[in-house]
Amino acid sequence: MNDPILVHVNIAWTIIVAVTVLYAGRFLTRRVLFLRDFNIPEAVSGGLLCSVAVGIVFAASNRQIEFDLTLRDSLLLVFFSTIGLSAKFSTLVSGGKALAILVICSVGFLILQDVAGIAVAMSFGQHPAYGLISGSIAFAGGHGSAISYGQLAAEQGLPGALELGMACATFGLIAGGLIGGPIARRLTTKYNLSGDVDKQGFLPGPAETSEAGPVTLNGMLDSIFVLAICIAAGAAVNEWYGQRSEMPLPGFLTAMFVGIALTNGLDLLKIELHKSSISLCSDVSLQLFLAMSLMSLQLWSLGGAFGYLLIVLLVQLAVMAAFALFVIFPAMGRDYDAAVIAAGFSGLGLGATPVGIANMHAVTEKYGVSQKAFLIVPLVGAFFLDIANAAIIQAFLATPLFRNAGG
Repeated sequence: MNDPILVHVNIAWTIIVAVTVLYAGRFLTRRVLFLRDFNIPEAVSGGLLCSVAVGIVFAASNRQIEFDLTLRDSLLLVFFSTIGLSAKFSTLVSGGKALAILVICSVGFLILQDVAGIAVAMSFGQHPAYGLISGSIAFAGGHGSAISYGQLAAEQGLPGALELGMACATFGLIAGGLIGGPIARRLTTKYNLSGDVDKQGFLPGPAETSEAGPVTLNGMLDSIFVLAICIAAGAAVNEWYGQRSEMPLPGFLTAMFVGIALTNGLDLLKIELHKSSISLCSDVSLQLFLAMSLMSLQLWSLGGAFGYLLIVLLVQLAVMAAFALFVIFPAMGRDYDAAVIAAGFSGLGLGATPVGIANMHAVTEKYGVSQKAFLIVPLVGAFFLDIANAAIIQAFLATPLFRNAGG
């Protein structure tokens, strides 16, 4: 086959296409029940539609469309900076002992998820880094983590890593929404559990407790300034670390940790960040980032990996179900709250925090309220999971298994 004809799309048109992709995703999500029920982000549905169209163009005319993704990398730094800025230690104290137990369980799960991914990759004769990408990087970490590490792996000579991560993250969103309900049903039926069915409220997590309020110009300027500090200081830390270590750190990781240090320092000084503006920056950056990443996927590079993807998904589903039933449920007390937490954690560990919350909503609407679950599961998803995941991934990459594998 002749070399493909490259069609370069400049940054201005890339932004226009990305915004169009978001509108297309909104249209699809409003009209397709499946997308709406399983909380598939609009950027994911619209972006995948665009990537399919790009793939059809490639197959029909041998023209490979390349988008200018310069802005995408900056959007990733903005998004993870907002995660760091939301991680206040004072908020985490409210979770108490149950939160600490769930965090410990989460660390164990992330390690198990990576071990499972590496085992599948090596059984297929693949580089173990593909196992990390099809482990906690894509499933627990989601699209943002999959894109960041997938891009880094591709630059290190692992072709198809980005596309594999995106496919796993997308399947994880769907699987996370499918598995929570059956897990809760099994536990409530087996142990005859239920909440108060006359009370259908819940105690909101961190994302719901803060009042949105108006977004003002001054608030936006303050937020942009703080985010600029996170990105600049994170880049400086990354450069300093890179001069002293052979193991590169993703740029988003240092930006996130700077955000954590900054928000808690300001908290000690009784200085409040403008939450509504930070939240808006987070939403806009994430949606555009996902749209740009998904619409530029080269799906044809996954042509020979469908068998591998299927095995990975089945293995990770089995790991998640077993962990929720035999670790999360007993560790959290074997009561109704523990059953709801197990359902929520299933969505969290395979997909994203909103998937976990949706799982818990579905369970509590049928069996009754669980205030404990709606307090600690969002806290774990909002604050701990990304931080623990990044640390565990770096620990795996530092092992002889990866150094000896050549990259």
